[in-house]
Amino acid sequence: MKCPACFNELTETKLGSVNVDVCKGGCAGIWFDAFELQKVDDQQEIADEWLLNIERDPAVRVDLSIKRACPRCDGIKLKRHFFSAKRQIDVDLCPGCGGYWLDSGEFEKIRGERANAAATAEAGGAQVSMETIRFLYRQKVNLGRKGLSGTDS
Repeated sequence: MKCPACFNELTETKLGSVNVDVCKGGCAGIWFDAFELQKVDDQQEIADEWLLNIERDPAVRVDLSIKRACPRCDGIKLKRHFFSAKRQIDVDLCPGCGGYWLDSGEFEKIRGERANAAATAEAGGAQVSMETIRFLYRQKVNLGRKGLSGTDS
């Protein structure tokens, strides 16, 4: 498989009980097939240090403005969207296969955001706001409408 960001060959790597595809020696991004990101994120035993040490070529420059092709689906472009209701982390999602492309550093940001949310919930019994519920509903509706067509909008 080719990296959607720098076109380097991806290397399959075991991350906990899941095999992910990593751009070693290129941009250091990670491809997660459908539901792999959730599985990996649920596995607390996976050390974040491994993700900080993916071999990266410092000469590789990633252009975030270019539409990226899904490394699994022929002819389908990845859709850039916010990963969570906090709207702090942009990720690429394939509307065809449900896979996620995370650029270097995005997985660590997701983990950090979830750790902060868990700490807040423990400390004060955090409640879900109506804004969060509306955001999640819109995400579901948008994926339902656009996700099956595989076309850009």
